Amino acid sequence: MGTLSRGRITAALAVAIAADVLSVVLGPFGLTFADEAVDVLVMGVETWLLGFHLLFLPTFVIEVVPVVDAIPTWTACVLVVVALRRRKGSTG
Repeated sequence: MGTLSRGRITAALAVAIAADVLSVVLGPFGLTFADEAVDVLVMGVETWLLGFHLLFLPTFVIEVVPVVDAIPTWTACVLVVVALRRRKGSTG
């Protein structure tokens, strides 16, 4: 992955926050498959915006676990991935 623009980072964070909010909203209604569909979409979008990172895989798996999916895992994951990429000096 090349340099990450501020716009890509902002978009990735917005997508992650929206996904975490949707997880909380969809969870009580038992819309399990809708929640997983959102997670598949989010993983694809985050990979497109930030480039693939291994942290996306456990985040995706954690999102499948009931109750735990109410934790803002996508948001935390994106923040960690961006921080790690910045540490390597790959953000613009």
